[in-house]
Amino acid sequence: MLNFLAKPLELNEMPELLSIVLPVLNEESIIQDAYERLKKVVTELGWSYEFIFVDDGSTDNSLSILEGLARKDAQVKCISFSRNFGHQIAITAGCDHCSGKYAVIMDSDLQDPPELIPALIAKAEEGFDVVYAVRRKRHAETWFKKTTASLFYRTFALFTNIQMPLDTGDFRLINRKVLLTLRSLKEKNRFMRGLVSWVGFKQTGVLYDRESRKAGRTKYHFLKMMNFSVDGLVSFSTVPLKLASFFGLIISVLSFFLALYCIGLKLFTNQLVQGWLSLLVSVLFIGGVQLIFLGIIGEYLGRIYDEVKQRPLYVVNKKANIDA
Repeated sequence: MLNFLAKPLELNEMPELLSIVLPVLNEESIIQDAYERLKKVVTELGWSYEFIFVDDGSTDNSLSILEGLARKDAQVKCISFSRNFGHQIAITAGCDHCSGKYAVIMDSDLQDPPELIPALIAKAEEGFDVVYAVRRKRHAETWFKKTTASLFYRTFALFTNIQMPLDTGDFRLINRKVLLTLRSLKEKNRFMRGLVSWVGFKQTGVLYDRESRKAGRTKYHFLKMMNFSVDGLVSFSTVPLKLASFFGLIISVLSFFLALYCIGLKLFTNQLVQGWLSLLVSVLFIGGVQLIFLGIIGEYLGRIYDEVKQRPLYVVNKKANIDA
């Protein structure tokens, strides 16, 4: 007889199943190597495993390779989107299908070394709910990318009250408790590393050297990185809106004193404020400022618009080794 009142498993009572979530976008040249390195690591650990590859609308042979791996290894699970929904949504889909005691989120291009996973698990076994990988060195990345990334993390810390660790990416381990909490968050414009920091719990970091790409090209060009940064800031901060109000107040005060100055010249001296150029520059400056802050307001309105439509976060085209 089934006992429907049985106590659910506590975290430390769950079977040692490790879920590894890997978003994939046009990585045909590296998927096999990633699988083999991951398989070697989990075999040495002695844990049961599931590799959850999420194909984010790849246009190369990535999906075919993943389906081949799934046929050979029942623990390789594959989710294929109907189109490209974005890296953060792919991570979300992988987390939605995890069954393990721990879930490791990492890129499939091997810049996140699978060999760090035992160190992440060791920290989790000490009682930490989230163990994030902190980039000590970033090989083969340009000075510009390193500088802008550093600037973003520090701007995020300044503009928000979220204690997101500096110089970290999405490479991290989360336990079942954190995973279930993340599943309850259904916002459309997702910034996963920010969400993991927002939910709280006990967190710590492990240092590592981020490797250069083994093959293929980065999918994050400059404009995409800019959009990603804007998503992060707007999702967790209303400071840009407050800055708009503050800047508008400063301009109004300066304009008021400038008007008093002009009136004083007219009443008490024989001088007049002359020149159409200064007037034109002032009008163009004020107009530019207004458009900038209308754009900021538009970013927030656009996100409200996305939320109220209530569309699903992603559409799945195919699944392999995943129950309905």
